[in-house]
Amino acid sequence: MESQDRDDYDLLGVGIGPFNLSLAALADQVPGLRAVFCDSRAEFRWHPGMLVPGARMQVPFLADLVSLVDPTNPWSFLNYLRDQERLFPFYFAERFQLPRQEYDHYCRWAAERLAGCRFGTEVVAVHPDRAGFAVVLREGGAERRVRARNLVLGVGTAPSRPPAFAALAGHPAVFHSAEYLSRAEVLAGAQDITVVGSGQSGAEVFLDLLRDRGTDGTRLRWLTRTRALAPMEYSKLGLEHFTPDYTRYFHALPEAVRDRLVTEQWQLHKAASAETLADIHDVLYERTIGRPLTEAPAEITPGTEVTAALPGPCGGLELRCLHRDSGVRKVVRTDAVVLATGYRAERPQLLAPLTELIDWDEQGRFRVDLDHRVATVPGLAGGLYVQNAELHTHGVGTPDLGLGAHRAAVILNAITGRPVHRLPARTAWTSFAPAALPAQSTAHPEESHRAPSVHR
Repeated sequence: MESQDRDDYDLLGVGIGPFNLSLAALADQVPGLRAVFCDSRAEFRWHPGMLVPGARMQVPFLADLVSLVDPTNPWSFLNYLRDQERLFPFYFAERFQLPRQEYDHYCRWAAERLAGCRFGTEVVAVHPDRAGFAVVLREGGAERRVRARNLVLGVGTAPSRPPAFAALAGHPAVFHSAEYLSRAEVLAGAQDITVVGSGQSGAEVFLDLLRDRGTDGTRLRWLTRTRALAPMEYSKLGLEHFTPDYTRYFHALPEAVRDRLVTEQWQLHKAASAETLADIHDVLYERTIGRPLTEAPAEITPGTEVTAALPGPCGGLELRCLHRDSGVRKVVRTDAVVLATGYRAERPQLLAPLTELIDWDEQGRFRVDLDHRVATVPGLAGGLYVQNAELHTHGVGTPDLGLGAHRAAVILNAITGRPVHRLPARTAWTSFAPAALPAQSTAHPEESHRAPSVHR
């Protein structure tokens, strides 16, 4: 890959999170490919607010930047361990899931060394161009224009706040779990803390608070809309939903069916790990030895929806709650709230000049081809690709790190027009539907499906 400063590129990546970093790592091994990746941040950081000590990844270490496509790639996690002289300690650790802090360090190791990564470089706007795109970059206060035949958006998702908390927008004691570690001072002065949300982030925040504050008299509370704290699906055959085979099957389904499945399959991608839930139980068990369960320092209430959140009449916060099964309503008074309420995809402002050239679906979302290219009107010469903005078209594996390298390889193959990375024809034992079998056995299925579009 050629990555020196220039004015024209084959590929320009917007944002450098794990997915575009994976693309940069795989592109680094493609001779002659002119690629650059830009991020407005000063350095790579992966969910810094949730790098809780002791927290582990939910995917095995093979879900690194490159290994599931190219195990011999120099940007693999094992090569990182070799560079850090940690191969033997990792070997003896006998853990398939990495500490989250180590995954962040591994990604920073790669980002700092990949020549094509440009931090401190903001992509301000993207305009159509006869050969692709004209891209406005801002570096150190100065703007310049470059051209790119293809753009890959990897800008990530934004923290989601429930509408019920609109009245507390900007309140210092109400914040998203993405800010958890950076708001430690706020929580230090709270004597009653409520965590809202049933996913992995909610479980990790609640566990960390139990360990840190469970013996100092602080009252801890965990409220979830889900009716049960069910663990994430982690059976071997269940995990086959995170394979290219399932992605191809899902992509071929009607839009209404896909939307329904994403909601129904919450336990595949939104639940907490069984290990974290077990750790919570263990802490509560130890803290109540010789004491009644009623004296536990915590309250866990599933099936509870916060319908309104307001400043308390005498200070603090007031949460109006509805128990979804019984219909019972109650008011919870608390000092601080951590919203572990997930993330949402947002339309990047930098795409404003392209708005009329993109084929949006009826809900204002990208229509995305199987090779992750956004459907556009015929007049747009360049290729626009997305990473982690296609949950509605590609299914539950979209945000999963285990499919990141494969998706990056699919995009590279599409951009170059040749199989620079050889991809497997079949990746799952499960045949998800008879109609999907031909696509699953095709040598290069990534090139076969196009998004349904009136403009194509």
